[in-house]
Amino acid sequence: MKIIYSKYLPVKGFRAINLFGVVFARKEQGELSRQIINHELIHTRQMLELMFIGFYVWYVTEWIIKWIIYKNRFMAYRNIGFEREAFENDDNFDYLKHRKWYGFANYV
Repeated sequence: MKIIYSKYLPVKGFRAINLFGVVFARKEQGELSRQIINHELIHTRQMLELMFIGFYVWYVTEWIIKWIIYKNRFMAYRNIGFEREAFENDDNFDYLKHRKWYGFANYV
């Protein structure tokens, strides 16, 4: 996985964003931790399973639905199934070795 440090991506308030398997990280915050890299690797696996475009369509759709439900953009983001899987397992560095395909479905 390629990591690019930038002063523009992701937007302020976020540490990293994974776009098509390439991670952009806020330059001023220094190197990404092993946990954040693992979080982004989980997202890359999710993207591969849904052939990238499917991931983004599902992600944005679920975020909009959760935003309507929670009336809070950040809470909506934290409750997207993809994010719930990644946050819950980003400290388990063997997770991807044992994860079943479409494992995110357990978090929707």
